[in-house]
Order: sequence, then C-alpha cells, then structure tokens
Amino acid sequence: MQTLRDLPSLRAAVAALKSDGKPLALVPTMGALHEGHMALVEEARRHAGHVAVSIFVNPRQFGVNEDLDAYPRREAKDAQMLQSAGVDILWAPTVEVMYPAGYATNISLSGVTEGLDGAARPGHFDGVATVVTKLFNQVQPHVALFGEKDYQQLAVIRQMVRDLDMPIEIIGVPTQRAEDGLALSSRNAYLTGDERKDALALPRALGEAARQMEKGATVDAATAKAIAMLAAHGFDPIDYVTLCDAVTLEPMTVLDRPARLLGAAKLGRTRLIDNIAVDRGA
Repeated sequence: MQTLRDLPSLRAAVAALKSDGKPLALVPTMGALHEGHMALVEEARRHAGHVAVSIFVNPRQFGVNEDLDAYPRREAKDAQMLQSAGVDILWAPTVEVMYPAGYATNISLSGVTEGLDGAARPGHFDGVATVVTKLFNQVQPHVALFGEKDYQQLAVIRQMVRDLDMPIEIIGVPTQRAEDGLALSSRNAYLTGDERKDALALPRALGEAARQMEKGATVDAATAKAIAMLAAHGFDPIDYVTLCDAVTLEPMTVLDRPARLLGAAKLGRTRLIDNIAVDRGA
C-alpha cells in the first residue's frame, strides 16, 4: 500500500494503477477506522480491481462548538488495517494540501440538504460536498462507496453526482452495527459505559416506530413515541426523528412510498445519528 500526501504523487500512483484497465474504487473517510469502514473497503473490492481510501478530517464540515480538535486521529493504526485489507492507496493529505492558501470555492446544494442535519448543523453539507468533490477530482475513481448510516450525506452525494454529471458510480453500503444493534461510529468512543447502554435507545426507538408505521400507526404518533423513548434514556437535545422520502428526503406525514426514518440526538457530549428503512407494504 502506498501512503501519499501530495497531489503529484497521488496522480502518478493513480495513473499507474489504472494502466491495467481495471476500475478504481474510492472509500472516503475521516479515519479512526472501525468495522463499518472496513465493510466499505470489502465491498469496494467486489466492485473494482483497485481500492483507494482517503483519510482527511475535513474542517469545513465541522460547525462552531463541534468536535474538530477532539475528533479521534490514529493514522498509524488505520494504515495497518487498510494494508491488511489489501488497499492499494492511502490518500492522506494535510489541510494545506486540500485547502491551499487562497482557496475560495464552495460546493452548495439545495433541497436534500435543507432539513435534518442540514438544519441542525448549518454549513455541514457544504463542507461535505466540497471535500468530496475535491476527492473525486483528485483520485478520479470509477466507483465510490459510502455508508447508509450517514444517510443524508449519501443522498447529498448522489444528488451532487447527478447534477454535476460526474462519471462515478455511488454505492451505498448498509449500516454496520455492533451485536447489540448500535450503529458503528467513530464517535461511539466518546460514550461513557452508562451512555453506551442508553445509546441503544436510538436504534430501538427507530425500529419500534418503523414497525408501528408499517402496521398502520400514524407517522406523528409513532415518531412521538420514539422521541419520548429517547428522552427517557437521557438524550437531550433531540434534533429530530423524522420520516422522509427515501430518495429526496422530503418529510412525509403519511407512509405512502419508500421511506427512511432518521433520528439524531445528543447523549452526554456525543451526538448520535441513525436511520432505518420503512416500507409501506410491510
């Protein structure tokens, strides 16, 4: 595995890999890798002959009072995991390489970014869209893989790729979970022992609400119960528990098409997100 930090070296390595005609997959990450990330890498190997992984803690997607400085960084351990998984390129640029002096461009989407985390974290998805566009231009992959845990992020990237005619296939990989059901996340490391137990209320509340909707309960009643369950387990504030169109993320008040139930709430100092598919025909 080549670990690269400057654009000329990256472009030379990518050109060499692509010379055999096999497709290249990219898995963008912010590091602190766990089994969820490695599932993306494993899936990438099914879709491409070569795999590149980026590690870049993107300052542009962190808001005021968010955890940029505290975000876990452990590149050496991450690199060992990636090498063992057969990754060809680790692209690990510095902030100065990604956003050099005089950088002045921002990628902004409307619609799919406006609710949920777009409302709770102003500017977040501009930062995501900007860095992902740069990563796509730098690595020039044929395929890119993203986890469904960050479902709104996945929807934003799919919209951006469609709108900007990017010749990249975007593949969503199902949320990877611990044995007890909690979605794997680098931020889980912030949870105390008691918080880790209470955190299970998030997937359980979403799962129960989804089941109730599929059985005919109203969206409002089911989401209200989910919110109450989260509050009872110490989540505060609860940013949202919302049923949305599975593609556009438009909020839904009636379960009449494929949907996602998404939730985000803070437990102690850790903000957790999760989502679950909801089927009207179930």
